[in-house]
This record gives sequence, C-alpha cells and structure tokens, in this order.
Amino acid sequence: MRIPDILPLNQTGELAQALAASIDHKTKPLGALGQLEKLALQIGLVQQSCTPGLQRPVMLVFAADHGIAETGVSPFPQAVTQQMVLNFLAGGAAINVFARQAGMQLRVVDAGVNHVFEPCPALIDAKVAMGTANFLHSPAMTAAQCATAVQRGMALASAEIEAGTNILAFGEMGIANTSSAAALMSVLCELPVHQCAGRGTGLDDVGLQHKISIIEQALAHHALPRDDVKQVLATLGGFEIAMMAGAMLASAERRALIIVDGFIASSALLVAARLQPAVLDYCVFAHCSGEAGHRLLLSQLGTRPLLDLGLRLGEGTGAALAYPLVQAAVNFLNEMASFASAQVSGPA
Repeated sequence: MRIPDILPLNQTGELAQALAASIDHKTKPLGALGQLEKLALQIGLVQQSCTPGLQRPVMLVFAADHGIAETGVSPFPQAVTQQMVLNFLAGGAAINVFARQAGMQLRVVDAGVNHVFEPCPALIDAKVAMGTANFLHSPAMTAAQCATAVQRGMALASAEIEAGTNILAFGEMGIANTSSAAALMSVLCELPVHQCAGRGTGLDDVGLQHKISIIEQALAHHALPRDDVKQVLATLGGFEIAMMAGAMLASAERRALIIVDGFIASSALLVAARLQPAVLDYCVFAHCSGEAGHRLLLSQLGTRPLLDLGLRLGEGTGAALAYPLVQAAVNFLNEMASFASAQVSGPA
C-alpha cells in the first residue's frame, strides 16, 4: 500500500503573510469574518495563490456493506445499503438535492455493496468484495483487500483532479458503518467504546448497549496494536472507509481541498491522518454531526467544524451544505474591496 507524500502547508512563509495582509486589509474590522478568514487563508495556501478559485467541485459517495451488521448493531437491514444506492442513482436522496443545490457533481461509488448492480453510467464500480466479514469474529478485510480499497480510492480522486477538480467532498452509505467508525476511533484514539459509539440510524437504549458490547467484544478478541494503522483498518474498517481514506490522501498529495462530512468520513480521515498527518492541512470540516462520538473525534483531530446542525444522515449531506461557505471564503478574498481601493478609512 503506497502512502502518498504530502507537503505540510507553510503557515509562516511569504505567501501566508501576503494572504493574511490581503484578508486584514479588506473593508471590515480585523477578524470580523471569523472562521471564513481562516478558511480563505487555508485555501490560498492549499492552492499556492493569493487569488484562489474553486473548480469542478465533486462529491464522491462511497457505499459498502459490513459483516458486523449480522450482529444486530443497526435497526435497519443490510438491504438498505443497496436500496439507498439505487435511490442515489435515481436522484431522490438528500445528497442528490443538496449536491444539485450546491452545483457539485455527484459520483456514486460501489466500494463493496452486497448486491450486483446493473451497469449504470452514474455508478462507479470499484467493488472489492460483497461486503466485509464480521469483525466480531475475524478481520473485516484481508490485508490485500484493504490495500486494494485504499488504492482504488486514490485512483478515483486522482482521476477527478486530472479532469480539473480542485475540491472534493466525501460521503458514504453503509448499514452498520457507524460500528466500524466507532471501533476505529476507539483503537486509534485509545478511548473507551462507550465514548465513541452512538445510536447510528436510531438505536434505542437497549440497542445502543448491545452495539457497545459487540464492539467491545470484537476489540478484546483482536487486541490490536494502535500503531499498526493498516492492520487496524483492515480488521475493523469497511471498504468505503478504506476507499475514502485513500481518496483523501491522494487529494492532499495533489493539493486539492478536501471537505470532510460526518462521523464516518471523519473516521476515514482519522485513518488517513495516522498514516500521513499532513493530510489534515488540506481538510475543511463541514459539520459536527449528532452521532455521539463525532464531537469528540473532531476534538481529537484538533479542528473546529463550520456547521453544527445536528445532522446524522451521512451521504455527504453536511459537506454539500458547507460548500457555499467555502465559496464565500474564496469570493470575499477575491472580490471584497480593500480599504485603499474603496477609499475607506482603516482602523487608527
């Protein structure tokens, strides 16, 4: 598995100073645009430009099934994964609505759904297998399967960038994938499962306790070393999570901006960041979801999201909703007058 070389952003160099000066001299009080100012600076550094632009925004939604679903960790049957993929392809899901609204191109990727889809121009077939194994008893993926998923994710993101994209957002669909995300977070962040696992698609109190118990049993069974990130991912992850992690790494390597969605996407980024920490410099965190572990995971990643709407849908919906804020950061940097150009008196 190739781990990309990712250059950290230079936060103190000449470009950073020029961007900061441009932002500070806009017709506003210092810092008055809050997080948008930090976002504009970040985008300028990613693109190595004082006049950055957003080109051909793409939303990649990765779908896959999880063997752990057979233990009853989700109130929904596994068949919902394939049904929702068909809904995406028909244009009827929330992500279809929000991506259209934001002007983002939507790509639906079969990373490992337990279903054979008819060929469809709107569906990218990157299937590694018909879902993962049940990680309660055995690793979810073989090392080879995991490496394949990561490499395919890298290839998909690279293809979009070669076609002209410089900003990619990531979403997912997979019944029981909050269990994989919580397990990954628990091991990689050295946190107890009960702080990482939430209600997912709507578990009641009894269901939540069952989910926590299943994950705890799995982690006790595998006794994974947290510093072997590839083994942790293969043992506990999903094909969509591994593919997202690869796509994020490739995006950062090629200096594209990454919009991170909710809990599952953040768990993929956690994996990517443990493999190559500089990937975090290229990430915009869209929102804090209503899933219990997400706020804590964002804290572990040392970041502050743009939105906090109580979303817990996945699909990339939060990332699509945050995209106009990314546009606003670029637009004010490029279009807002400075005190000098507007002949407005600056601060004394």
